[in-house]
Amino acid sequence: MTESQQDTLYYDGQCPVCRREMDRLQPLQDGRLRLVDIHSQPLPAGRSKAELLEVLHLQDEEGRWISGLDANVRAWRHTRWGWLFGWLRWPLIAPIADRLYARWARRRYRRLYGPSSA
Repeated sequence: MTESQQDTLYYDGQCPVCRREMDRLQPLQDGRLRLVDIHSQPLPAGRSKAELLEVLHLQDEEGRWISGLDANVRAWRHTRWGWLFGWLRWPLIAPIADRLYARWARRRYRRLYGPSSA
């Protein structure tokens, strides 16, 4: 399978929580998800390191960018457990879940790197 047939998830390998999740995700995924530690690979064109570190980013097989909780849910859909995350995108729950994720992501970034650019 080529990279063009994969989703690529960019994560912060210096974040202990992020690393733990990727360590869980990697062995469960279907082989169509590439996990990239932002600190160990060249950055994708048009994306800054700070932008990629602020929230989770996924580039789908067609080159579209997905970020935040949507990226996380899509990544887990590459496992047999992906259905467990679907409720986070239900219309009444998604706005609340997105706000909680954004708050957590800001705090995580600030704790590791200082004030966010957002």
